[in-house]
Amino acid sequence: KMAEKQEEPSNTQNGEPDNAEEGEEKKKKLKREDLPPFEIVTGERLPAIFFKFQFRNVEYSSGRNKTFLCYVVETQGKESVTSRGYLEDEHAAAHAEMAFFNTILPKCESSLRYNITWYVSSSPCVTCADRITETLKKNKNLRLTIMVGRLFMWEEPEMQAALKKMKSAGCKLRIMKPQDFEYVWQNFVEQEEGEEAKAFVPWEDIQENFQYYEEKLAEIL
Repeated sequence: KMAEKQEEPSNTQNGEPDNAEEGEEKKKKLKREDLPPFEIVTGERLPAIFFKFQFRNVEYSSGRNKTFLCYVVETQGKESVTSRGYLEDEHAAAHAEMAFFNTILPKCESSLRYNITWYVSSSPCVTCADRITETLKKNKNLRLTIMVGRLFMWEEPEMQAALKKMKSAGCKLRIMKPQDFEYVWQNFVEQEEGEEAKAFVPWEDIQENFQYYEEKLAEIL
């Protein structure tokens, strides 16, 4: 009996009954209409220890010379697709911002609209800022919001000019609030296997630092 049972599925696969195709069509229709947009998770989650160190919005960020970039890309066409993941400089042999445009979104289809949000440990360097400006100018169907933990070299006049250019190209630059750090913690940081997801624990000066950087950014822009 077991052997017979095993044979059955393969028989139907070989000589499919006529109405199978109809069924497939129905399934496809269902897929299109009722299913929520699926998610592609690239890059696993980043280790909590990296998050706690790299994303910390301290003023003096010694040793924090890597960029971690967590992204959410919503592509709107006939169907909306959301993908998310994270990049860091080391993976990329380039700054994470460059790597995003080289690997995650090497080309923008003109028929689609892209809403992109980055959560980045610090704001881009001049070269990356210029690349972002160029990309946004070239692709009018691309919207980019960058949430940053800290401002990088913001006292430098050329850095300030680069950030202004990004803004005029339509990039929204924001300083991460405590809630944004919590969002990254919940969505991009690995939780210990088998444990209850640990709640995000804000560090002592998270709110003051956010306000400090927010004021600086407002002055620049």
